[in-house]
Amino acid sequence: MKKENRKLAQERRAKERRKKERRRKLKKALLIGIPILAVVILAAVIIFSAMSSSGDSESSEDQATEDTSSNDTGDTTDTGASYSTDTALTVEDGDTVNIDYVGTVDGEEFSGGNTNGAGTDLVIGSGSYIDDFEDQLIGKNIGDEVEVNVTFPEEYHAKELAGKPALFKVAVKGIKVKELPELDDEFAGEVSEFDTLDEYKKDIEAKILERKQKEAASENENRVVDKVVAGASMEIPDRMVEGQIDNMVQDTARRMESQGLNMDLYMKYTGMTMEQMREQMKPQALKRIQTRLVLEEVVKAENLQVSDERLDEEIAKMAAAYQMETDKLKGYMSDRDKDQMKEDIAVQEAVDFLVAEAKLV
Repeated sequence: MKKENRKLAQERRAKERRKKERRRKLKKALLIGIPILAVVILAAVIIFSAMSSSGDSESSEDQATEDTSSNDTGDTTDTGASYSTDTALTVEDGDTVNIDYVGTVDGEEFSGGNTNGAGTDLVIGSGSYIDDFEDQLIGKNIGDEVEVNVTFPEEYHAKELAGKPALFKVAVKGIKVKELPELDDEFAGEVSEFDTLDEYKKDIEAKILERKQKEAASENENRVVDKVVAGASMEIPDRMVEGQIDNMVQDTARRMESQGLNMDLYMKYTGMTMEQMREQMKPQALKRIQTRLVLEEVVKAENLQVSDERLDEEIAKMAAAYQMETDKLKGYMSDRDKDQMKEDIAVQEAVDFLVAEAKLV
């Protein structure tokens, strides 16, 4: 009976890891990927997920506390995390707390300043909220009701609030704590596909080594490409830069929506305007365009061609990453999507070519 329960626990953990890994990879694709292809992947994953696991759901707590930095260990560091209601606990810098609040300016509530009893997660010290809102919660206990006095930034996007003092009545509902299990074979069996802790440790070590090697290779690629771009001469029209910024803003909005946020809320609590955000994105947008143009010229100069077989290999890898059948993923892709993917593969081959040439110098 114990072995059967252990097997069920393993299957449940494996299923949770696969779902989180799909979410992590999707977010990464939206962060650095190609807009058209990212949308195709997003649609495919949503459709596939609906078909294969329509009954699966995730709580907002899981989404809010997901730690993408722990992917190499299958997110096992968060499996024992839960909210404590122990009133002896105090809020410390770095804690994830769950709070309710009602904000007022000049004694009147304002739009977006009330959690309406639904509660919201806040990482103390993250700078997510205006002024020293977070600092004023440090040292408070679970169950405390705190009056937090802050001042909205002068450049706040909501003009009716800009520069005004505000009072937030905050209720500290819980603090996220981790109850760490014993590191033994039973733990390894519950959180991984391995039967022993030694096997699990070796697997983690191998994944960390692989990640470090990929990071080193990526840094080397960036250095080489940056040098080539720096030596190139080109004039980029303003409208092209603005178009790239549009894409970056849309990607940012999609990432926020996937985490249950929206741009209006983000700007409200950071005090940033859309114009300021676009200005911040401008250097990166310009660099992306310059890099792409240079690499496309390398593709032409070296006549780098991508065969259908090579495309199929990449689609197969993508399908495996998203736990999909290759033919199904291909079926979701139009000819234009496939052409776009070929272009992107050719650009990556241009990067590989430049790195190889740099080693010969």
